[in-house]
Amino acid sequence: MPTATIVEVGPRDGLQNEKQIVPTPQKLELIRLLRAAGFTRLEVTAFVSPKWVPQMGDHETVLRGTAPSEGLIRSVLVPNERGALLALAIGVEELAVFTSASETFAKKNINCSIAESLQRFRPVASLAARHGVRLRGYVSCSVECPYEGQIAPEAALHVALALADLGCGEISLADTIGRARSEQVNALMRIATSALPTEKLACHFHDTHGHALDNVDAALVNGIRIFDSAVAGLGGCPYAPGAAGNLSTISLATFLEKAGYSTGLNSARLKCVEDFARQLVA
Repeated sequence: MPTATIVEVGPRDGLQNEKQIVPTPQKLELIRLLRAAGFTRLEVTAFVSPKWVPQMGDHETVLRGTAPSEGLIRSVLVPNERGALLALAIGVEELAVFTSASETFAKKNINCSIAESLQRFRPVASLAARHGVRLRGYVSCSVECPYEGQIAPEAALHVALALADLGCGEISLADTIGRARSEQVNALMRIATSALPTEKLACHFHDTHGHALDNVDAALVNGIRIFDSAVAGLGGCPYAPGAAGNLSTISLATFLEKAGYSTGLNSARLKCVEDFARQLVA
C-alpha cells in the first residue's frame, strides 16, 4: 500500500491563536498522545516573541519536555537566527521558517517584505546545515490572500524556489485562508511539481469553506504525499481575517486511507487525542 505522511501541526499552529493560554503540562500531554497515536512528524512549538504570540511563550519548556525518540521528527517554527540558536541548544530535528507569496500578508504577518524575510532565513539555513537538522519552509497565501485576492501560481513558485535555494528540504504550500478551490490547487501543483521534486513539496490546507479535502485530492493527483493538519481542526491565523481552523487530522487520515494510502496512525488513539484537544480549547 502506498504511504502518505501527515505532519501534525496542532501543538503549534493549532494553539497559537487561542486567546486562553493552554498550560504547558497540557501541551506536553497533547504531544505525548499524538506520539502514541503514531505520528512521526510533530510541529511542537514556535520560538517567537511572547509579546506577539503569548500562547507560545513556553516554547523552551515545551521543547525540553518533548523527548527525542526513534523515528520522531520534532519541528519548531523559528523567525530568525536567535530563535534557531535557542532551539538548537535544546535539541531538535527540524527548523521551520515561514514567509508568504503575498507582499501585503508578509508585512502584516511578519512585519517585513518577502525579500527581507528570505534574508532573515539565511543564517537559519546555515545553522540547520551546520547542525545537520532538517529545514522546512512555509509559503503562506500560496493560492489566495485576504488582502490581495488570488495569488498567481508563478508568485508562489517563485517563493518556493527561493526557499529551496536557501536549503529547505521540504516546502509546504499553504492555503492560509481556506478559500482555494481544487482547480486553483491543481494549477499551483502542476507548476510547482514541474520545477521541484514532489518529495520536496507538502500542502497545508484550511477548511474555512469546506474545500480542504477536495484540495487534498487535487494535490494527490499531482503526486503530493505530504500534508499538514491539526488534531480537532484547531487553528487559525490572527492576520488572516475569517480563516477557520486547519484541516482536521482525523478527516485527513480517513480520507487518505479510503483513497488507498497508509498513514501509520492508530485511528482509536487518534480519536482519544482529538477528544483531549477539544477539551483544551473548550
